[in-house]
Amino acid sequence: MEFVDQPLVNRFSDGRLQLRHGPIDLIIEAFGLPAEVELAYQQATNAFSTVLDELVSELGDLKKQQGACSPLFQGDIAKTMGTVAEVFSVNHFVTPMIAVAGAVADHMLYAMTAGRDLSKAYVNNGGDIAIYLSQEQCFNIGVCANPLNGTIVSKANIAESSNIRGVATSGWRGRSHSLGIADSVTVLARTAAIADAAATLIANAIDLPDHPMIKRKIATELNPDSDLGEQLVTIDVTVLTPEDTRSALESGQRLARSMIDAKQIVGVYGSLNSQVFSLNPVDVDQTEMELECA
Repeated sequence: MEFVDQPLVNRFSDGRLQLRHGPIDLIIEAFGLPAEVELAYQQATNAFSTVLDELVSELGDLKKQQGACSPLFQGDIAKTMGTVAEVFSVNHFVTPMIAVAGAVADHMLYAMTAGRDLSKAYVNNGGDIAIYLSQEQCFNIGVCANPLNGTIVSKANIAESSNIRGVATSGWRGRSHSLGIADSVTVLARTAAIADAAATLIANAIDLPDHPMIKRKIATELNPDSDLGEQLVTIDVTVLTPEDTRSALESGQRLARSMIDAKQIVGVYGSLNSQVFSLNPVDVDQTEMELECA
């Protein structure tokens, strides 16, 4: 991805708004009366102007492992990242960066919808999506099992009556480094920041430690600024047997189930080598048929 030094604002021919700055690339869409949509887009543009600078100002602390002596953050996005990381730090190595994409999406959605009369809206930050729904509205979300081909294998209907307002996808083929081997893990949760962190951790758990068909490298050798430090991240997965695939998926499924039981997340869809698992999905359609709002 080509990074942009200054905030860039673009409107697609279909009306969607694109905001880019540095590594952040947002696709935003609002639905409602044209005047309200335009005001929402202006609010989003105004809010976006300071997002990257605020994150960079606290980046050193945001890359530190979360724990009892974690720093107090100043910016709203950083505070959200720290809070989410603290929730998951009990059982996992996490830094607040685990929730950065989702936290940015949440922040931008709140900024654009504040005081506006919209039927629905979303902010998509590279696949980590924050959702706004007014009464009786819904969104249809496509689930991709393999980011290499982009095929939609399942669809989830997210209704206003549900408590789902965030969707995130993670895996070793994605834009961020992963400790695991999942092709794709999609999480539904009450915020995009929570979904972001949970998807990362479940994707990490789908793994076969020390397996000879999995190549790994120290994170800082790939990116000297990585918050993962000396941990080994996946760089290639070759041939796995069906039994190996099933075993790896079961590890991720156990963690996903524990998060659902703890009411941290609502639903999960995980895939590896064309094998999948799905837990507590909301109106998930396992066929290619488009779901319609009631």
